[in-house]
Amino acid sequence: MADTAVFDVDGTLIDTNYHHALAWYRAFRRHDITLPVWRLHRAIGMGGDHLVAAVAGEDVEARLGDRLRAEWAEEFEPMLGEVQPFADARSLLEEVRRRGFALVLASSGKKHHVDHYLDLIDGKSVAQAWTTADDVDHTKPAPDLLLAAVAKANGTSGVVVGDSVWDFAAADRAGCPGYAVRTGGFSPDELCSAGALAVYESLTELRDDLDDTLLAKPEPTG
Repeated sequence: MADTAVFDVDGTLIDTNYHHALAWYRAFRRHDITLPVWRLHRAIGMGGDHLVAAVAGEDVEARLGDRLRAEWAEEFEPMLGEVQPFADARSLLEEVRRRGFALVLASSGKKHHVDHYLDLIDGKSVAQAWTTADDVDHTKPAPDLLLAAVAKANGTSGVVVGDSVWDFAAADRAGCPGYAVRTGGFSPDELCSAGALAVYESLTELRDDLDDTLLAKPEPTG
């Protein structure tokens, strides 16, 4: 049974999804490629190594993929100071730790972005470990990030908390059950279809319902 809680960061603990969508929109516009922002939003939560091809096709990825990823970073950087944590992010993490779980904050973001997010919730003081883009070669929907997160905590299995369908595609491939919050802008039906065991309107609602989840307490060992 699970002994490690793996929390997605972008869009789950920190309100970034729409900032990311706008940054991608502006990056594509540099090349006179206009994509609807709603379509870009549907891909947020997928790693940048997959996103360009998913929204614009393999030809654009082959021609411009690396440039677009660099330009996304340039467009997102000025918005970094605007992003804020969702309500009760810190108290939820503290409650999960109080119940005896190892806690990992999982992101495939750039290191300085992740450091900034964790500073907003003082995440490094409550989590045993956290991940960045430096920890994996393949991002969501590949399972690598979640597997690396559990390994960083010396855990045996994880429960995932995320906000996007891509979190649960990765969780399914990693063999991890999980719970969704609607903070990323995905619908309950989408999140359940992707594999979430339950969907919560907010981190506060999840915190208050932990007794009815696999995060009630870890299974005893030995």
